[in-house]
Amino acid sequence: MKSADFVEARRRLEARSLADAEKLTSLREAVERISDGDHIAIGGCMFTRTPLALVMETLRQRRKGLTISKNLMCYEGEWFMAMDAVSNIITSWLGIGLPWGISRILRERGESGQLKIEDWSHMGMGMRYRAGAMGIPFLPSLAMLASDLAEVTECKTMKCPFTGERLNLIPALFPDVALIHVHRADIYGNCQIDGYPFMDADIAAASTTVLVTAEELIDEEEIRRHPDRTAIPGFMVDALVHVPYGAFPHEMHGLYEADFAHYDDYVEAIRKDGTQAILDYLDRYVLGVASHDAYLALFGEERLQRQARAAMELVA
Repeated sequence: MKSADFVEARRRLEARSLADAEKLTSLREAVERISDGDHIAIGGCMFTRTPLALVMETLRQRRKGLTISKNLMCYEGEWFMAMDAVSNIITSWLGIGLPWGISRILRERGESGQLKIEDWSHMGMGMRYRAGAMGIPFLPSLAMLASDLAEVTECKTMKCPFTGERLNLIPALFPDVALIHVHRADIYGNCQIDGYPFMDADIAAASTTVLVTAEELIDEEEIRRHPDRTAIPGFMVDALVHVPYGAFPHEMHGLYEADFAHYDDYVEAIRKDGTQAILDYLDRYVLGVASHDAYLALFGEERLQRQARAAMELVA
């Protein structure tokens, strides 16, 4: 489906079941809803609230020919590249953060022509998801008009019928699948997010299939007592998995801090061995473990608790 094909997107969304049914399942069964060639939108922002458990299970199931999008993408994008699982990346950044620089693997793959890279501004990515959530083909904006990005993307321009000024038309994104990690949810998929929600609500509304992992399962009555805290309503969610530490070693606001030492080791290995370092990392942390609990055991309980204490210091 073309990125701005809102008619087909509406048809897909209208075909979804809105039944108030239990959504609980396993990681394996949730990710089985992803097909080769799908466009997967990843929630969170850089190393904050990334749905790593879902990302890892997608890699274990060896999906191919994917398009992945995220507003500010972290090193999970490198994993898809190293496993030759992705053909197109849509983002405004790929890297852990400024101290670690932009992804070297992204540059290698992009410059060699092995990968299609769509580079948007952060605002542009937000407007693409927002247009998809609204079910419209584009949103008009002044964003990106003064940059070279307007010349290398799918943007078009028009003369404003009210002011006569030039406007940038930013096309919608309608992902096939959204991967999102939240703080808590009930069994029907009603989700609460603490801290910044980023673009996750729009990603969920724009996507045909929504897969969610949650740190905690709470009672439906607790959801009803605080309806204003529901960031993603259950009727948008297709599958829900209870996964404590589902974003680790990324951060989860108020629950655990990011493991920056882990990032240092990861980037240093790539400086030495390039893509092979990522494959070695995946063999140990993703492909070589049988479950998420086994993955967490590689870090150890003391390390998890240390990062949890650090997160509490930030919100106490």
